[in-house]
Formats: sequence, C-alpha cells, structure tokens
Amino acid sequence: MLFGVYLYGTCLKHVGTFTMLKFQNIQLNQKPSLEALIPTLHYPKPEGFSRGECALNPVRFFAIISMQRSGSGWFETLLNSHINVSSNGEIFSVIDRRNNVSNIIQTLERVYNLDWFTSASKNECSAAVGFKWMLNQGLMEHHREIVEYFNHRGISAIFLFRRNLLRRMISVLANSYDRKAKLLNGTHKSHVHSEQEAAALSSYKPIINSTSLITDLKEVEMITARALENFNSTRHMVLYYEDLVTNRTVGPKLKDVQEFLGLPLMELTSRQVKIHKGSLCDFVSNWDDVNKTLNGTEYERFLHADY
Repeated sequence: MLFGVYLYGTCLKHVGTFTMLKFQNIQLNQKPSLEALIPTLHYPKPEGFSRGECALNPVRFFAIISMQRSGSGWFETLLNSHINVSSNGEIFSVIDRRNNVSNIIQTLERVYNLDWFTSASKNECSAAVGFKWMLNQGLMEHHREIVEYFNHRGISAIFLFRRNLLRRMISVLANSYDRKAKLLNGTHKSHVHSEQEAAALSSYKPIINSTSLITDLKEVEMITARALENFNSTRHMVLYYEDLVTNRTVGPKLKDVQEFLGLPLMELTSRQVKIHKGSLCDFVSNWDDVNKTLNGTEYERFLHADY
C-alpha cells in the first residue's frame, strides 16, 4: 500500500516526479511518520493589528516556489479562494527586497508575522500564510541561508513546475512581447479573465530559436533539478501545472495541497482564463523548424497537445 514519498528523508505528498537530472516516477512503500506529515503550527503576533479571538488559531507558513509562466499566478488565485489562505503574490519581484540575505530575511519575517498587507490578506483568521517566489529572485543565490530559515521557522515549500517546457517557452516569449506591444487596448496583462482577452494575446506567434532550442530546454531542466536538490531537506511537495489543469476545484491534486497545508477541504476556484489552449503549432511562427528540431529527441513529447 502506498502512503507517501520520502526524498532525502523528507516526506512529500508527491504529486510530481523528478530526479537530479531527469523526471521519473518515484514511489516508496513505507508509511511516513506523523511528525513529517503535519505542518508546523505558529501563533504569530502581528505588530499592525490584533488577531483578537483568532489569536489561538494556529497558522501554517508556506512558499510557492516556481518559474515565470509556470501557472503560479493561476495556482495562487486558487489558493486564495480558500477562506483561510493568504498568499501575498510575488513579493521578491522588487529587487531591494532580495539584494542581500538580510533584506530577504527581514521581508520573510514581515510576511510570516502577518505584517505584510495585500489584497489577499485574510489577516486575523488566516490559517495558512505565504507568497510566490521565483527561482531567479534571489532564491538560488542564497539557497543555503533560505533553507536554514525555512527549516528553523517550519515553512513548507510548494514547488510548481511545468512538464511541457516548450509550452512554457511559448508563454514566456509571448508575455515578453506583450510587455512592449500591449495588445489589450494599450495595457499589458500577464493573466486574463475572458476568452476574448486570451484570444487577443494568443494571436501573437513568436519565433523560437530552433538552433539553441534543445540546449535551452536542457538548461531549464537543470535549473529545476538544482532547485529541488537545494531544498531537499525542507518539508515540501512538488506539483505540475499540467496535473492541476485537469484537476480543478477539489480534485486529487488540489486536495493534496490543502492536506499538505493542514487546511479544511474547500472547493477552490479562479477567474483566470488560459491563454494558449490547444495544439502548439497554432502558436509558433516557425513551427516546422521546431517540429524538425525536436522530432526523434527526448523532447518530442513536447510537440503534442497535453491539455
């Protein structure tokens, strides 16, 4: 009977798969310890307000660790639809907050002490508090100190990646183009809430550098593997965007997330609409070159629609 997954002595509610360099299925027929399954409980005392009657309600700390255009914005809106979750966005997108370890720790302390206020803040009665952290926002450069902080403070990490790295690359290129082109009435949007907006953004078809394509895909794989290796001593779980897309609301994967954070199960919803849906050949200008480059390689699977 399968109960859970341990990697490097850390319990995972494993909803994804990985190795150091390649993705593969990992299973372990072993019952995890109760201590490893239960997130650390905290009772923060914010400086900016009183938790009042909720002061005795425990809070779990988490961080969503991801890469740009991997579905983390959509995933965070799902989490924030939970009445007890406050996920505060991409706080380390501001360089001054991540330019040294001291600033990073100070920022983390504000977030986990409930003194970080955003539209997502549930404040007094939050049961889980966290934020999004991209790998290129100081996380890898200072991983030793951050892992030490995570373990000391009992912070759970939720890794969110994409299996189809070609689809992610298309999204990155299209989003980068729209920062300048501003296709939606002169406004740049990374996420949309209507099919019309999604169609407008997906109308741009980027040209992919087929010469460096395989090297670029390998580099992203290596970065992902390195991040998982660096944080293997933390309490963490691994998710893949593709699994979440087909398991909305209280499906198996989102149920795992809520259980991982020790939350009461709720139906999770989001108003965001997917931008690039369907066959990838419809979203790339030089699709023939891309198809020729990847056919017969380990990345050939990326060419086919996966949702």
